[in-house]
Amino acid sequence: MARFTFRLPDIGEGISEAEIVAWHVKLGDRVEEDQSVADMMTDKATVEMESPVSGTIVELAGEVGDQVPIGSALMVIETDAVEDTVSPATEEAVLEAENPGVEEAQSPSPPVG
Repeated sequence: MARFTFRLPDIGEGISEAEIVAWHVKLGDRVEEDQSVADMMTDKATVEMESPVSGTIVELAGEVGDQVPIGSALMVIETDAVEDTVSPATEEAVLEAENPGVEEAQSPSPPVG
């Protein structure tokens, strides 16, 4: 099983934190992807947060009324996915795929002759 940390996204331009207005889940609850999990309020709006993954809630950021900084963990969800282990060779292949056409610099060959 893998754990997914759902970080509070930037829900308003220039907003640094949001207040937990309501939790729609509690520890131990099973959630499905896109299920409503919380209502967060900024000085501009109240926004409904939806779970990005399916799984079981194992951690919540706080209680109703608490402030949560943008980018910090809102909740941790234990998913059914198996954690990936990446070998160095696989990691190198991934890096190459992410940077197509970028090749490692070669030292110049000495002149022949």
